[in-house]
Parts: sequence; structure tokens; C-alpha cells
Amino acid sequence: MLVFRGFHRPSPSATVLTLGNFDGVHRGHLALLERLRTVAQAHGLPASLVTFEPHPREFFAPDSAPARLTTLREKLRYFTLAGVEQTYVAHFNQAFAGLSADAFVEQILVQCLQVRHVIIGDDFRFGAGRLGDFAYLQAAGRACGFAVEAMKSVVLGGERVSSSVVRQALAEGDMAKAATLLGRPYAIDGRVVHGRKLGRQLGFATANIYIRHNPLPMSGVFAVRVLEPGGPVRQGVANLGIRPTLGGTRPLLEVHIFDFQGDIYGAHLSVEFVHKLRDEMKFSDLSALQARIAADAVAARAFFSAE
Repeated sequence: MLVFRGFHRPSPSATVLTLGNFDGVHRGHLALLERLRTVAQAHGLPASLVTFEPHPREFFAPDSAPARLTTLREKLRYFTLAGVEQTYVAHFNQAFAGLSADAFVEQILVQCLQVRHVIIGDDFRFGAGRLGDFAYLQAAGRACGFAVEAMKSVVLGGERVSSSVVRQALAEGDMAKAATLLGRPYAIDGRVVHGRKLGRQLGFATANIYIRHNPLPMSGVFAVRVLEPGGPVRQGVANLGIRPTLGGTRPLLEVHIFDFQGDIYGAHLSVEFVHKLRDEMKFSDLSALQARIAADAVAARAFFSAE
């Protein structure tokens, strides 16, 4: 997949396009991307996508923006797996936020992306003041020579699939529901970094991954699967949070991989959260923490054995 930062040069060809934040890349998004791929193949044009970085709500109201489900790197990986051929990452800043709906259509859709067909979610808005909607885009398409269609929401169990519903499931520790909404277990990707080596001293060596999601969509202790590109799928137990017993303030993912002794510093891992064991807790001392980690490891192994 080709990735372009901004709209500094025209697309190499005309495009079939979708636009959105795509936080989580859930099943609603995946249905839209499947339709994108189908239409693009019919036109013989690249399946193209525009997403925004940061999330517009992080730009307009950083203190009240929702927890991110995916980093940009994670989103790009899911786009690739879904068959997207070109992604344009729009830097959402004051200048971009100030673009009128007319300017957005003319400068970005027509001049840069040379759109022939646009597919949007039924709730997508664009342009300054969010004045651009489906009807507006349809009228612009008739004037500028591109087709426009809207995808209906995906509904599961009578509930509309959305990033907000995924966040709610994660916050409630309902990993099974989150996996149903996403079409896969919820996962966090990251590079293994050196830590304080405290887990090793307690008898449970951990792979530490600093988290860019802040605030976190969830926290606690989980049974996890750990995937390294080209490597086997391993099982483990993980703590996701700030480590209150140790006075932590920044989010960290600590993963103890069962029956593994290798050196994976610097490796890029994907950690799938398949079952929540408990909330994060503050313990009175390291001995109490060590005992609870041992119990968590036993509980995680029991979960995988019964799965």
C-alpha cells in the first residue's frame, strides 16, 4: 500500500475513494472497505482512502477527546490487510480544519485525488463547520463528474457497530463483544523496550511496550496472545495501565509470555487481548504484587486450557 502524507502532489491516477477517521477499523469500516475494493476493481482504479491525523476531536477538544482504539501505524496495517492500495494521511491542523466544503471538494477530491467514485459512511461530515454531508457531496459530484454513494451502518444484535460501542465494550472488560464488533480480538502493537527489569526479579520477565494511546481505552490484567511477524503465536498474561504499585504515571503494556526465554528487545509485537482477568490494582508491597502476578498467570493458563 502506498502512503502519502498530505496532498502536496496529485494522485498518480484517478481514484475510487473513501474518507473517515476509521478508529479501530471495526466491522462497519471493514464492510465499507470491502465495497471500496469492489467498486475500485470494477473501475480499474486504485482503492484509495483519506484518514485524519490527529483525530479531529483531538484537535478541537484534546481534553475531552475519546480514547484512541488504534494508532496510525495500526490503522495503516489494517487498511493494507483490507486491500486498500493508497492511503492519504491528512494532517488535521488549523488550516485543514478551516477548509470550506467547497474548497475540500475542489482542492482535495477533484484536483489532487481525481476522484471518480466516492463512498462514505452514512454519518460522515466534512469542511469547516461540518457543513459538508452526503447530499452536499452528491450535488458536488454531479457538478464535477464523480459518483457518490453512502454505506449503511452495520448492525449486530440490534446495535449499530461504531467506535464508541467498541470503546464501551473494552471499558467494561467485555473482550468477546469487542472482538465481535471488530471482527478480530482487540490488539495493541508496539516495539519491545528496556524497562526496570523488575518483572524478572519477581520471577515473571516481561516484554515492555510503551503505549501511545493516552488515555487508554481500557486497563487491567488480561490473558493475551502475542504475535511477532514471521514467528509463532504465543500465549501470556499482560498488565495494561500505569502500574500504581510502582508509582507509574504513563501507560505501559507489560507482557509475560509463557514458556519463553528468548531476547526480543526491539521486536515489534502485536498483543491480542482475549480475556480480562481483573482490574489494575495497587498493592501494599512487592511481595503482594508478586503473589498476585503468579495467580494471574495461573488464571490465564486456565483460560487458554479451557478455551
